[in-house]
Amino acid sequence: MAKEIFSRYEVKYMLNTTKKDIIIDALREYMNEDKYNIGGKVYTICNIYYDTDDNYLIQQSVSKPIYKEKLRLRGYGVPKPGDLVFLEIKKKFKGVVNKRRTRLEIEEAKRYIETGIMPEPKPYINQQVMKEIDYFTHIYDLKPCLYLAYDRLAFFDKNDPEFRVSFDTNIRTRRYDLSLDAGDYGEPMFDDDVWLMEVKINKNLPLWFTHLLNENEIFHRSFSKYGTEYARMTGKGRVDNASELCSSIL
Repeated sequence: MAKEIFSRYEVKYMLNTTKKDIIIDALREYMNEDKYNIGGKVYTICNIYYDTDDNYLIQQSVSKPIYKEKLRLRGYGVPKPGDLVFLEIKKKFKGVVNKRRTRLEIEEAKRYIETGIMPEPKPYINQQVMKEIDYFTHIYDLKPCLYLAYDRLAFFDKNDPEFRVSFDTNIRTRRYDLSLDAGDYGEPMFDDDVWLMEVKINKNLPLWFTHLLNENEIFHRSFSKYGTEYARMTGKGRVDNASELCSSIL
């Protein structure tokens, strides 16, 4: 069964392709490739983010509060009728990310968001999480506001499966056709030479990984895919190319 409850730290780094290849080559000694990255190929993650008419949730998020939260619907690739997707709440408090999600059929998820009527209990639905999501949606008057997708390579530590490193590229967005089953397309956020490396950990980074980052002069930075798209839309803090993002690591 897919994991539905997460609590961890997430640390982010912006890399160009050269740096990404160096890191991945070194990772293979300690980490295994995700089973969905068959032959080194990326897999696609598609999301619909929900917000209020005045973008309250993302405005709160980009103001860097101690606590922030968001709701999204996530699929792996473009879902077909009857496919399962994940409806999830993601919260962050003092740097710790908590994610709670439940599986729903794509039609169930869309119907719930449109009507607010809870889906009938099914074996694959986490009822406790669904109740938490329902409470969240009744606090805010939410609607679909953003489609955001990207292609991912992911690795898991051979001895500690909770330590994960992923590489996302080809981040694309749209603010129309706001349904996962409408297809995978949108405007690119950056050019082809940008990779977002995300490190998921429960405690401290392994010493070997810290040395790897130091040797290659790679430093963490604050970054949000949704927040960056919002900044682009509103014209605040816009960054357009790889050289600006990766200048500290070239």
